[in-house]
Amino acid sequence: MAKITASIAMLATIVATSSATAENAIPNLLGTWKGSSETIILGAGNSHHDVAATDEPKLNSVAFTMTIDKQDGRRFSGTFSSARASEKVIAVVSHSGTIYMVDDDGHEIGTMLAPNRMELCYLKQSPASRVASCTDLTKQP
Repeated sequence: MAKITASIAMLATIVATSSATAENAIPNLLGTWKGSSETIILGAGNSHHDVAATDEPKLNSVAFTMTIDKQDGRRFSGTFSSARASEKVIAVVSHSGTIYMVDDDGHEIGTMLAPNRMELCYLKQSPASRVASCTDLTKQP
C-alpha cells in the first residue's frame, strides 16, 4: 500500500510540474499578427479610427497588423499599424499569460488565447476622446 501511495504522490508531482511549466511557457511571438478591432468611441477617436467627434458613442472596426521584431523571453517590441497610422509598441507577458502593452497614446491589456492567437484590448482617455477596443490577432504563417 505504501508503494502505491508513493507512486500516486510521485505521479501527481510530475503532472503538477508539467502543467506549471506549460502554463509559464512563452511562445515565439516574432512575426506578423493580423486582426480586426471591435471598438467603441466617444469624442474624436485616435490616430487609427477616423471618426468625427460626437457626443454619442460610435461603433467602429479597423483592420490591424502587429509586427513583432524583437523578443527576449516574455518581453517584446514591434509596431502596431492600421491603414491610417503606425506606432511602436513595447510589452511584457505575465506568468499568467496576460499581456501588458504600451504605445504612443494608450495601453493594451491582452491574453494569449493560443500560441498563435492573442486578444489585445486598448483603452484611451483624454479630454478630446475615449476609446475602448478589443482586437483578436492571429499569427500569420
